[in-house]
Amino acid sequence: MEWRVIELETHDAYTNMAIDHAVSDAVSSGTALPTIRFYKWLPSAVSIGCFQSMDDEVNIEECQRLGVDAVRRRTGGGAVYHDSKGEITYSVIGPLDAFPTGIRDSYAMICGWVIDGLSGLGINAEFAPINDIVASGKKISGNAQTRRDGVLLQHGTVLYDLDVRTMFSVLKISKEKISDKMIKSVEERVTKVRNFTDASQDDLYKALMKGFTEGKDYNVGRLSEGENRSAAHLASTIYCTKPWNFSR
Repeated sequence: MEWRVIELETHDAYTNMAIDHAVSDAVSSGTALPTIRFYKWLPSAVSIGCFQSMDDEVNIEECQRLGVDAVRRRTGGGAVYHDSKGEITYSVIGPLDAFPTGIRDSYAMICGWVIDGLSGLGINAEFAPINDIVASGKKISGNAQTRRDGVLLQHGTVLYDLDVRTMFSVLKISKEKISDKMIKSVEERVTKVRNFTDASQDDLYKALMKGFTEGKDYNVGRLSEGENRSAAHLASTIYCTKPWNFSR
């Protein structure tokens, strides 16, 4: 199977989610190859799972004060803080028959590509079902998936760095819990690439690119004009809107 790989790009939260949606539609219709893309978030953002409530999960006033976007994903899972300087996100979008039928097995397959990438930096990571990747027993990557219209979309983050205080301030966590003790607790459960190596974020990206593409028939490509138009339309009519983001 031939893959299209879209190299690392930076967009706002609404555009990132709209691109994933537009590519999924294009793959479903047969007008685009199965696609792997890498991206960052600017400004920083919070994304919530499709079944969550924005009001329950996100401190909107603090997001506005800090200039942090807030968006609902098409995938499930929990609220995630995406630091503009602290992570690289990937998406894998392809026909269902390109992946194992079982949810756990499909997560394991794609997360394996992340693990291969991290190993290139000397980081020994492993899959922690159902959708996490851990290194030294601590979470270094979270992932989420949806299956619609004959297409699997999985996206996930790889933590290069982590600003726990900002994360706590934009997520709905009581002030009593935003303490040195709570921060230490998170740091005991979550880790980052910088804890293992002095590799740059660009080094991480190159390692992930190798992990995702090794052994595959692929070409580096870009979005088609149709996908760009679709993404712009989806961003403005869905992902930027209150009816979508505050639908629960």
